[in-house]
Amino acid sequence: MFIFRVFISILFFILSFTLSAQTIAPKYSNEFMNIGIGARALAMGGAQVSSVKDVTAAYWNPAGLLGIKHQHEFSLMHAEYFAGIAKFDYLGYSTSIDADNQVGVSLIRFGVDDIPDTRFLYDANGTLNYNNIQFFNAADYALLLSYARDVSDIFKFGGNAKIIHRNVGKFAQAWGFGLDFGGIFLLEQWRLGFMLRDVTSTFNAWFHNAEMVRDIYAQTNNVIPVNSIELTLPRAIFSVTRDVVISEDIKVQGVLDLDFTFDGKRNTIIRTNLVSFDPRLGIEAAYKNLVFFRAGGSNVQKIKDFDNTYYMAWKPSFGVGVFFNEKFNIDYALTDIGGVSQTPYSHVISVKVSLKENDTKFRINKGWED
Repeated sequence: MFIFRVFISILFFILSFTLSAQTIAPKYSNEFMNIGIGARALAMGGAQVSSVKDVTAAYWNPAGLLGIKHQHEFSLMHAEYFAGIAKFDYLGYSTSIDADNQVGVSLIRFGVDDIPDTRFLYDANGTLNYNNIQFFNAADYALLLSYARDVSDIFKFGGNAKIIHRNVGKFAQAWGFGLDFGGIFLLEQWRLGFMLRDVTSTFNAWFHNAEMVRDIYAQTNNVIPVNSIELTLPRAIFSVTRDVVISEDIKVQGVLDLDFTFDGKRNTIIRTNLVSFDPRLGIEAAYKNLVFFRAGGSNVQKIKDFDNTYYMAWKPSFGVGVFFNEKFNIDYALTDIGGVSQTPYSHVISVKVSLKENDTKFRINKGWED
């Protein structure tokens, strides 16, 4: 009953907040923050909120940082989307303050580099001059400062303060700030988790250098950009994880995440003008805690075909992980950026390095045990 009351209270808070903000918020905002980080997580369809217990928890659910059993843990990931045009990079670090407190810092970048600027392709005489082409980058950055607190043997809590920076060359840039909160309940072989992203909405202030594009936009009948405020509305993710021991050498973990968005009707299984609901499912099979096989599914959508019939589409993902020792492991995932995307699947690789195992037994509840 306690967990049910928490669930209802969270939904009530977010709904009451977004009712007043929905009219001024865009349909989508800061979507690069919803791609996901870590090859393990991406291979499992992004179902991580109650499962994660390493440095990548700073993104998925900061409460999971308390599952780290080393004094220092680093993670690095690189992925390329749209046939290598867009690059996604992540770097994370976490360390323990004491047995009950953990902190982390994460940096995320999603960008397209070397975009041609052809405004001056023709010189003053009307001659085509390719030497006049310049290049610029369009990139989104996020800095996450994370803190996790071991409230009790059963409940872990964490939060993020995140700084967003987005830039489009010299033409425009934005700065934003937001907060996330998450929690995990450890119940023997079950784990329950919740993640509240942009819980107070994330505010992005856009600044445009309109003089650089005013003439071009006027000639092409485009609207001259103006400085503005963009809101990223809250979303709530609820998750359940179940661990099953098949034998002494083989263990299986199943994870289900339920993602609730409040920025209008989306193409999801359940959708209304107020809230949309999207499930994510992941499974991981471990052999002697050395080799891990993973699969997942997410982004279920109802698509209209050319003959006016409908079919269901979803995004499958697969991956494998190898633990070379307690200090180093590498993960691989094969996934896409969207369920009905026309882009080819991407190969995602991430590595994790752990240093100096803690002398104190931080993970005092069996739910954190490997």
